[in-house]
Amino acid sequence: MQKFKNRWEIKDNWQLIFPFLGIIGLLFSAYLLSKRVAKGIFNFTETQEDVYMISISLITLILFVLLLIGTLKIFTVLEKKWKVSYRWELIAIFIVFAITGSTAAKISDPILSLLGLREESTNGWVYWPLRIFLIFPAYQVLLIIVGWLFGQFKFFWEFEKKMLRRLGFARFLKD
Repeated sequence: MQKFKNRWEIKDNWQLIFPFLGIIGLLFSAYLLSKRVAKGIFNFTETQEDVYMISISLITLILFVLLLIGTLKIFTVLEKKWKVSYRWELIAIFIVFAITGSTAAKISDPILSLLGLREESTNGWVYWPLRIFLIFPAYQVLLIIVGWLFGQFKFFWEFEKKMLRRLGFARFLKD
């Protein structure tokens, strides 16, 4: 355990929550993806439930390992690009991005429904640009809020300012 803590520069035991949440998130993502993969590849009947569960378990395990390897490779690249004090903060940052993206996408659909725009009844050329247009500001606000909740406000505030400058809003930012 000490070797793990040293590798991720974990000084206090409470910081172990971030690798734990990261592993749980990767496992859950692998499970959700495996359900889609299994449904797309195999044609299971109700009598084959045990085969279905074994397939889901194996596909989940394979996808989990692939996602973990990919994530660790991304960490080595981003560790040099993003200036964080400790390596465990990279995990917290990834969790914040995941929560924020999922939440922004989830809340955009009910908001559009309140406006009377539903995917089934609205032309795709109208619905999707409006949904993306709605997701973008929600994502920006959520990024700061969730980043603050995870103790990464400074990182995400700098991230936001950089993005706003690139979008041409530099005149609204004070440095």
